[in-house]
Amino acid sequence: MAQHVTAPTVRAAKGGTPLVMVTAYDAPTARIADDAGVDIILVGDSVAMVVLGHDDTLQVTVDDMAHHVGAVARARPRALIVADMPWLSYHLSTEDAVRNAAVLVRAGAAAVKLEGGRARVDVVRALVDAQIPVMGHLGLTPQSVHALGGYRVQAQQTEAATALLDDARALAGAGCFAIVLECVPREVAALVTREVPVPTIGIGAGPDCDGQVLVLHDLLGLEDRIAPKFVRRYGTLKADAVAAVSAYAGDVRARAFPSDAESYHLSDEVVAALGVAHDVESRTA
Repeated sequence: MAQHVTAPTVRAAKGGTPLVMVTAYDAPTARIADDAGVDIILVGDSVAMVVLGHDDTLQVTVDDMAHHVGAVARARPRALIVADMPWLSYHLSTEDAVRNAAVLVRAGAAAVKLEGGRARVDVVRALVDAQIPVMGHLGLTPQSVHALGGYRVQAQQTEAATALLDDARALAGAGCFAIVLECVPREVAALVTREVPVPTIGIGAGPDCDGQVLVLHDLLGLEDRIAPKFVRRYGTLKADAVAAVSAYAGDVRARAFPSDAESYHLSDEVVAALGVAHDVESRTA
């Protein structure tokens, strides 16, 4: 990939080395992702559940997303920054969609992502006309959780699979530079990947996509309350963090932290002038 990943370089990666995308919601996680060499950082509306403690993604606003996009952008990653457009930020009108996308771009995003298929074609075209690169999202679309009846695998029947393929073709035709496929059977994702001219990025969609995305907190093991089938944990950071904080708490309670070496000291002259003990270990023993 180029030194700085752009929407055109992602588009050109179709059929090549699989693209790597992870979520990040602040500067430290963006630096972790970028130092690891990922191609795309998604500032996802999943921040609502992963960071802010909500039960779904519907609670975040454009301002919330801009706040987190700005934090990621200030890490100055090489990776392409893609910002999720939150629920109702692109559903009312194309003008509203462009205006809201512009807020995210000004915050530091180089592209936006939105959910839905043929119903979003006019919005995609309006965004592309405004020079804003757009990533599509099909299959399980979390903003539609109530309409879908929960978080479940999509496109399992012939009609639904055909409709998803038609949606993918429509998004590509409208100008999307890539399409996320979430929670669809491997065979459907492989079909879509073969039939559309833009990269597909899978999450719970099998290994045949042009790239993969995971929530950073899931793959690091920082989030361990739920374990979707498609998540592979590459670390146990929550367990490591709990152990570290527990060790710190134990040292504090035992007066083993901080040590004398981890403390600042007055000069001998100031100690003498103040009449205080230079070495207070005997007092705290």
